Amino acid sequence: MKAFGYIAAIIGGAVAGATAALLLAPEKGEDTRAKIQDSVKDFCDKHDIQGIKQSVKDFCDKYKINLTSKQTEELVDDIVEG
Repeated sequence: MKAFGYIAAIIGGAVAGATAALLLAPEKGEDTRAKIQDSVKDFCDKHDIQGIKQSVKDFCDKYKINLTSKQTEELVDDIVEG
């Protein structure tokens, strides 16, 4: 039963944090989403994520390795994380 209490506390804290973030956000949601999109694009460009995805696909094709899209995404994430 202790685990249930911990899980409930974590979920309650997450809900409280999300609510506070929404109420106290200094900018409109549209502006915040634009900033997040720009940050993600900059990260992908900096780390050449599209190039890595293509390299993984080319490698898999060359060696006849069949991966689902999800498996490819997980592999790319593992490569980026190092």
